Amino acid sequence: MHVRRWTTRAAVAAGALTLTATMAATASAGTASTAPRTSPTAPRTSPAAGISAAPAVPATQAIPAIPAIPATPATPASAAVSASAAASAASSATSPAPYPAATAGGTHTPRTADLTAAGLAGVDYATWRRDVTAALADARPYVEQRTAGASGERLAMVLDIDNTSLETDFHYFWEYPTPAVGQVLDLVRYADSRGVDIFFVTARPGIIETLTSYNLRKAGFPVDGLHVRGLPDLFDEVSAYKTGKRKEIEAKGYTIIANVGNRSSDLAGGHAERTFKLPDYGGKLS
Repeated sequence: MHVRRWTTRAAVAAGALTLTATMAATASAGTASTAPRTSPTAPRTSPAAGISAAPAVPATQAIPAIPAIPATPATPASAAVSASAAASAASSATSPAPYPAATAGGTHTPRTADLTAAGLAGVDYATWRRDVTAALADARPYVEQRTAGASGERLAMVLDIDNTSLETDFHYFWEYPTPAVGQVLDLVRYADSRGVDIFFVTARPGIIETLTSYNLRKAGFPVDGLHVRGLPDLFDEVSAYKTGKRKEIEAKGYTIIANVGNRSSDLAGGHAERTFKLPDYGGKLS
């Protein structure tokens, strides 16, 4: 019963709306004017049938869509907040990570005010670099003078590794490969260009020999020989072990024109024409 009643009403309303649309089109074609509406919500009355076309929706029919609520115009304050949020998001997306990933070839950023060995020891990176430069001030002129006219001689340079050739204590152990000490790398490359063979003598254990060799080459060093401590060498005092390795190099026919290290144990025992000591600040650097 209810279904038939709502169906009849819908049909009547539809017919009224159709008749209204037809008459409106006819009036537009002629000269008739349309009377202004006095209320936007007043129901329209069909001129022909006098039937109100009130769009009543029965409870049993589908619920009509809710009209979209128009957006509230942005105030200057809200616009400023939105612009600030957008700028913050863009900055977050483009800002670099606090600790960039380590790469080979000396592009790490040393950190001394943290938990690196140098940082814990209170050694300032910039100060250390200046002191390294001062310690090597005479090294390049010496190599130039010593290699001039040295044809036929087998010349060698011997270097320690940690905090002499590589910036070991200024980087975390997982930042591998460790970058070169720039001033030492420059000196070694110059010596190599002058025909000097380059040897590294380190107290590092033999178990990391492959990693050490890779690190040196990746950092840019020419490597003609690498001596690490085997099991028997671990029982020797470091200076005695390193002196013994320089003797072995000399036994191959080399003259060691320079020995570079940052600890007294790197340089003691002779078997080198010149020594160059880099700073270790009383043993604070390994």
